[in-house]
Amino acid sequence: MSANTKKIVIVAVVAFALFFLITRPTQSAEVVHNVLGWLRDGAEAIVTFVRTLFA
Repeated sequence: MSANTKKIVIVAVVAFALFFLITRPTQSAEVVHNVLGWLRDGAEAIVTFVRTLFA
């Protein structure tokens, strides 16, 4: 992927994210909340795995 193509893709993704955030703030907050929940659950699973591994 060339540098110009990469810049265009990044700008497009940021523009879409801002559009979604501005036009649908409640749904945007729910998406962020869900993603953070998935990350927390994943981190807890990794911690549980490591504790079990060394217990």
